[in-house]
Parts: sequence; C-alpha cells; structure tokens
Amino acid sequence: MLLQNLKKQSAWTKPSQIDRLYRAIQDADAVVIGAGAGLSASAGFVYDGERFERYFSDFEEKYGFHDMYTGGFYPYVAAEEHWAYWSRHIWVNRYMDAPRPVYQELLRLVRDRDYFVLTTNVDHCFQKAGFDKKRLFYTQGDYGLFQCSEPCCRETWDNEAVIRRMMAEQRDMRVPAELVPRCPRCGKPLTMNLRSDDKFVQDEGWYAAAGRYEDYLHRHRRGKVLYLELGVGYNTPVIIKYPFWRMTLQNREAVYACINRGQTLVPGDLRRQAVCIDGDIGMVLQAMLDARENRTEAAAALRPDSITGF
Repeated sequence: MLLQNLKKQSAWTKPSQIDRLYRAIQDADAVVIGAGAGLSASAGFVYDGERFERYFSDFEEKYGFHDMYTGGFYPYVAAEEHWAYWSRHIWVNRYMDAPRPVYQELLRLVRDRDYFVLTTNVDHCFQKAGFDKKRLFYTQGDYGLFQCSEPCCRETWDNEAVIRRMMAEQRDMRVPAELVPRCPRCGKPLTMNLRSDDKFVQDEGWYAAAGRYEDYLHRHRRGKVLYLELGVGYNTPVIIKYPFWRMTLQNREAVYACINRGQTLVPGDLRRQAVCIDGDIGMVLQAMLDARENRTEAAAALRPDSITGF
C-alpha cells in the first residue's frame, strides 16, 4: 500500500513547509531522525569534483576514475596501494571536519528534544558535532573501525592511529608494507567495517545501539512523534524511509518530514501527516534557526520591561 499513489510534494510552497516543520519539531514529544548521504553532502562531504581532485588527483590520473566511490571499488593489485587510497578516503571522510556546520545546526534545533538518530552514514559526523553517542545508531558501519575480512570473529578495532601513520608515511601511492593491517586474531587482512555483503561485522557496540533504538521506538509508539528524514534516497529505503512511512501511518498524531533534493515522494495516504521540502538541507535548517531567532527577539520585545513610553 505504501508504494501506491506516490506523490511529489513540489506543489507545496517551501516557506509554509519550513514553518510547519519548525512547529512540528517544537511540538514533538519525540524526534526520530533518519539520516542518509544527502545530509553529509549538504555539509560538504561530496565524493567528486574539486574535493575529489584535491586529495586523489594522482589516482585519477593513473586509473581514470573521477570520484571517491568508484575509487573505493577499484581492484588494486597491491595491498600497499589499496591502503594508500583507503587511508586517504577514511581520513578525509571520517577524521576531517565537514566543510559546513550542517550537523551542528541540526543539533541546535533538536538539542532540547527527546531525539534519536538512525543513520546509514559512516562518517561519524553526528558524534563529532556533539550528538549524544547513546542516541545514535550507525546501522551500516563506521569508517573509523576495522574488522577481519574473513571474518574470524565479531570484533572491530579503532583505526585512527594506523590511518594517521598511513597518511604520513605513504609515498608514490603506496603505504609501507608493515602498515598493511592484519587481524590480530587470525592474521588475515583487515578491512573497513562497512556493510557491503554478508561479512559485515555487527559487534557488541552495534547490537547495543540497535537495542537502544528499538527501546526508543517502543517507548514512542504513540503521541506526537516526528519522523524526520534527511537526505535519504532509494538505495536502501527499507532501513529508514519505508519504516518511517509505516510508523507514521500507524500513529495519527505522528508527522513524517522529508528534506531532500528531488526525492520528496510520499504515499498519498500519508499526505495529511507529511511535511516535504525539496531543497538543500543546510539551507532549510538555517531558515528554521533564523525563524527561531526572530521569534525570540519578537517575544523579548513584548516583555513588559522592554516597553517604554508609558
């Protein structure tokens, strides 16, 4: 039923929708944030163009690919070259700060709300921006973790120290052989803790976060719940988009909100409960912050101690 009668909400005027979304955040008993790649793209974490050329021009010249995503799947013959590429990829997308403060702006809007974040992003931007780590579920992994490629165990390992060394010591698109990471349990090659096949390791931390998310949803099955979807496309809609639609339809007090560029489809049955904005996420968040500032200033102007002339 959810996929029937999908409607694009471009006919709705953006200013009115931004105001509706702001009020929905303020009125919500709970805010469930579902974040996809579009949120990080709005923050400046793009995988092509000038940013790609700045860090990977040598790989582009040698192999002819033009974006970080393609480079991540290239079949490098030597492990030393594979890790020269991936150490850069991890460094610029996990340990560097995003160029624009979009995540910080989102936190300013929901800091005082009862929120929880479900994200398919693996760049750790939420935690770096100050979101409570106990309210985050990185369902698809984390660029900051290694796992066994076999895998021989259900463990992961922090990789910042070795990634720093790879960045500092690589030469001619290769890292030193002694830096190629191997599993401390079985000696097989390590790989990134990213969900790409059935070898993805869901470690103890993953299950703890999943449990907190399920408990949060259970506690907020009813009432004024805002399901706030940010930059989620159709690569993996079963993780965020479809569950958000379903949970909104099951709760007449709930609101489903979507901010995205060109992907604001919503089932017709959901339209009454939906707020959809086709546009840049960062610009929409900033507009809501500006509106809040204007409301605060207007309220201050109406306080008795601010009125003169009587």
